[in-house]
Amino acid sequence: MLNRLAVKQGDKIGILSTARWIERKELEFADQLLRSWGLIPVYGETIFAKDGQFAGDDMLRANNLQTFLDDPDIRAIICARGGYGTIRIMNKIDFTGFMNTPKFICGFSDMTVLFSHITDKLGMPVIHSGMPFTFPKNSTASLETLKNCLFGIAPEYDIPANSNNILGETSGVLIGGNLSILYSLLGTKFGFSSAGKILFIEDIDEYLYHIDRMMWSLKLAGKLENIIGLVIGGMTDLKDNQVPFGISAETIILEQVKELNIPVCFGFPVGHQDDNRALYLGREIHLKTDSEKSSLIYL
Repeated sequence: MLNRLAVKQGDKIGILSTARWIERKELEFADQLLRSWGLIPVYGETIFAKDGQFAGDDMLRANNLQTFLDDPDIRAIICARGGYGTIRIMNKIDFTGFMNTPKFICGFSDMTVLFSHITDKLGMPVIHSGMPFTFPKNSTASLETLKNCLFGIAPEYDIPANSNNILGETSGVLIGGNLSILYSLLGTKFGFSSAGKILFIEDIDEYLYHIDRMMWSLKLAGKLENIIGLVIGGMTDLKDNQVPFGISAETIILEQVKELNIPVCFGFPVGHQDDNRALYLGREIHLKTDSEKSSLIYL
């Protein structure tokens, strides 16, 4: 599958926004970077559009995504930035052309809406990665891992042990993304099945009580009871109320999974942070946490 989806030098990569607007000048660094990789950026109409906070109205954003999905000459799609808005266009998208000529879709945050549907319902892998808007601040390792993933080279990660980890090892398909988006998809046709999967979550700018609410919602929806592993990326810029919630995000998460007897890996370098390493979602990994390190290897 990787060989089928991997780009090669000289391929066109579509850049669009399914969510918040972005200006062309904010893409200058990404344009130069992608060209240095031998790829040809093709910009969608959404790059120039504004409608409130969105990159054009819902129909324009849907049409832009549909065009890039259907175009066999566009060999990968990278979403320019996140924000909010992808869920507003999902009912308008036909994935038939995408399945006939599949390609990697890259990004994170609000792209979790797309990723959940593509990995769960269509059985295709995606690349959870930085986006052109974040490229100027992303670490060198973040950008290199995205490049490698695009060209079909699966990453291998060893990260320092975290005192909150639950030790163990397991193999299974990695799914997930932004916790707030996964929570918002519960009960919708774009949601996800988690049984027998390794779940990845990350988030930003949330109150601790809402992290607790979302984790309880995942549990009560049956999304945690049958997972075989959990990877936690950045929990960035979390907030508390004037009356403190009283426990940390790590404790909130562990309360829901500590009895499952599965490996749990905290502090993975993925999410709303400069060091946002690329991951294939929808592909099988081997996850191991021990007293010295955590490792994630694609099988």
